[in-house]
Amino acid sequence: MTEKSPLCMDLFECGAVKFGVFTLKSGLKSPIYIDLRPIVSHPKILKRVARELKEIAQPLEFDRVAGIPYAAIPIATALSLETNWPMIYTRKEIKEYGTRKQIEGEFKEGETVLVVDDLITTGSSKFDVIQPLQEAGLLVKDIAVLIDREQGGKEELAKKDLKLHAVLTISELLETLYEDEKITPHQYADIKTYFSNPEKWGVYK
Repeated sequence: MTEKSPLCMDLFECGAVKFGVFTLKSGLKSPIYIDLRPIVSHPKILKRVARELKEIAQPLEFDRVAGIPYAAIPIATALSLETNWPMIYTRKEIKEYGTRKQIEGEFKEGETVLVVDDLITTGSSKFDVIQPLQEAGLLVKDIAVLIDREQGGKEELAKKDLKLHAVLTISELLETLYEDEKITPHQYADIKTYFSNPEKWGVYK
């Protein structure tokens, strides 16, 4: 058992890790889908997630955390409560009434924010949410996620001088679930095949 095993088991048992054939936002098919929204109904798991994120974020330099809608907002909130780090969050849509803000919460131009998200795949969607933060005069250097699917996101962020910090990689999650017999040898082999060539895997599904 690794130090991450309890977290992996929590995510599996609350239904955040699903197996089957799924179409991702990128259009690619995948035999594994990570849906971290269910953890909002499990306070103990949400607290564990916050503690794990705190551990990887403590060495970094920033003024506040920024949650990405929607799945990461409760995660960022839990992290803020765990650490007393002030938080802001971006909106997907700007309201047509009231203040019409795209960023909620207090901040000052020139501050550095740690962007918090649930997971990363290719990394392309992260730029859409980082842009309004930068346009508001905030600096973004680091992205903290719970799970890195290891499908190029870290490398894409690096091209923009952004550094990724992940609590778990998909490889660590799969190894733990396999060792604890939560997935069959056939499932494990199929998923490993997928990650070696996602485009080819999807053709036959």
